[in-house]
Amino acid sequence: MEMSLCNHSRVSEFILLGITNRADLKLPLFVLFLLIYLVTLVANLGMILLISFDSQLHTPMYFFLSNLAFVDLNYSSAITPKILVDLLAESKTIGFAGCAIQMFVFVICGSTECLLLAVMAYDRYAAICNPLHYTVIMSGKKCSWLVASSYVLGILYAVLHTGFTFTLSFCGPNVINHYYCDIPPLLQLSCSDTHTNEKVIFTQVSINCVGTTMIISISYVSILAAIVKIQSATSRRKAFSTCTSHLTIVSLFYGTIFFMYLRPSSTYTLEQDKVASLFYTVVIPMLNPLIYSLRNQDVKEAFRRILKNVF
Repeated sequence: MEMSLCNHSRVSEFILLGITNRADLKLPLFVLFLLIYLVTLVANLGMILLISFDSQLHTPMYFFLSNLAFVDLNYSSAITPKILVDLLAESKTIGFAGCAIQMFVFVICGSTECLLLAVMAYDRYAAICNPLHYTVIMSGKKCSWLVASSYVLGILYAVLHTGFTFTLSFCGPNVINHYYCDIPPLLQLSCSDTHTNEKVIFTQVSINCVGTTMIISISYVSILAAIVKIQSATSRRKAFSTCTSHLTIVSLFYGTIFFMYLRPSSTYTLEQDKVASLFYTVVIPMLNPLIYSLRNQDVKEAFRRILKNVF
């Protein structure tokens, strides 16, 4: 009888509570997030175009970086426009299908970003620890295969999570205490048993994040050992400079992910989840290209060359 009632009262849309209900904060937050989104679009699209047009940046490291920028561009675009609309709209609804699509894109981008960051760490390991064989190790075919594998795994993870989540029954209420369709708040609304879903989330995040973290950690331990052996101070600084941008991005992204999904359930609150989610869905996609632009000499010089040719 309970299942019959649930089937007849299945929700067709969700209501997002958004970031805040305070009227005096909505306009300032709209302006802030609009600026962040515009910077994200310009910075990531600019990075992609710069790498595409400057032949000196046609190397594996920048090939991976351009794909990271592409993922960040889609990551932010899946979330931020809805935030902007809801800050000004009276009704903050999102259809059942729209919610599923948003989650699907979000999971693809998040999972693919984890994998790309691991691939980039491996690339730095090959460049610094095996410089004589670098072009063989990181051939064009292998680079394309690594990137394609990252996207394919990201899509598989998205199919898994979206499928598991949206085959659950949602009988009401349909109010999501979040600003986008994330998995944990949706599980809290379901009238089905969600223990299997929680186990799937924990297992997949553990495998993806812990596995890629191990690859990154092993790569950088080897890199550090190789850098210490370099006698030239100039060469050591150059080797460090090629890694610091990536390490900064890894620390920001993985620190937030681990806080979000791998902390004890007893300490979980949706308000903390909102703040952490804002950081890695809105702020980090803006910061990534800026970190690489400001800390990478090759990118700065490429930008100067483009400006010189234009003006």
